[in-house]
Amino acid sequence: MGFAEVFCTIGWLAIVLSKEAWWLDLGRLSLGYGIGLLSYVVPVYIAEITPKNVRGGFTTVNQLMICCGVSAMYVIGILVTWRILAVIGAIPSLLQILGLFFIPESPRWLAKNDRWLDCEAALQRLRGRKADISKEAAEIRDSTEALEQLSEAKLLDLFQRKYTHSLITGVGLMVLQQFGGVSAIASYASAVFESAGFSSRVGTLGMVAVQVPMTMLGVLLMDRSGRRPLLMISAAGTCLGCFLGGLSFLLQDLHVWKDFTPIMALSGVLVFSASFSLGMGGIPWVIMSEIFPINVKGLAGSLITVVSWLGSWIISYAFNFLMDWSSAGTFFMFASVGGLTVLFVDKLVPETKGQTLEEIQASMNPFTPKK
Repeated sequence: MGFAEVFCTIGWLAIVLSKEAWWLDLGRLSLGYGIGLLSYVVPVYIAEITPKNVRGGFTTVNQLMICCGVSAMYVIGILVTWRILAVIGAIPSLLQILGLFFIPESPRWLAKNDRWLDCEAALQRLRGRKADISKEAAEIRDSTEALEQLSEAKLLDLFQRKYTHSLITGVGLMVLQQFGGVSAIASYASAVFESAGFSSRVGTLGMVAVQVPMTMLGVLLMDRSGRRPLLMISAAGTCLGCFLGGLSFLLQDLHVWKDFTPIMALSGVLVFSASFSLGMGGIPWVIMSEIFPINVKGLAGSLITVVSWLGSWIISYAFNFLMDWSSAGTFFMFASVGGLTVLFVDKLVPETKGQTLEEIQASMNPFTPKK
């Protein structure tokens, strides 16, 4: 995390001090590298340090903070110049670099590196001085010792049969998350509202207004209702929102209900944003941080993060071309992905609520010690 935040800080400073366009490109590149690392490392760290009964909620708080930060920058960006906005962006990076000196290392990472005393000390610090950590420490030790019998994992090892379920789940959720249209709708919301005949500023503020409370609701429900129900409700909502958006553009093309179509487009985008914030925004990262054993977690997480950001780039790049082809068809395509996501979750995604990481990984990735 410290390494990533250094890149983020350098990126913001390059943008603040930029005098030519290539400085901006360099800053964005450095920011992209840092954010790409953080998008995986932070959920994994949170999942590894929290108890099983609150792990989902705590991991989803990461998405809530992202949502709050994005919403705040939307509003602040209306009031200040882009250089001042970049200065504001650098502040959290600097604060996190300082904050890292006051938080413990992951007990599971310490165990993997045979630092058992440090592992128990970190676990005791996380659970409280008077907490009984013996059972949790024993589970971590048993799991780590079993994994130590396996050879060091390589990239191709991820494609072994024993990791098939985890890999399909992790990669599948990220592909469906991105190809459901979130990056395009978030990046081009103003253009979508304008093409639908609605005020872009009012529409954007409406998106901000629904994202934060819906993400908070997802945090509260995560460890009560479970991951699967929230994911299916969220995916069904994104399907409905995109369907409404597609229908509004279709009616515009047919010159029917012209006075009603802008409201329908706004409703569709708001339903999509609210539904995505409820589950599809954060839960795929929660599940990804839970389902891989620690011997392949780094490689698997790197692969899934690359898939996620690559999907985000593809959809963002292609969105304008798709809208030129057919605005209605584009949103109907996103709606179909939302419907497919419901089926995918129903058939393949496991429920991880209330289980330790070791229990989840043992059920999904049965491993055989090396002979």
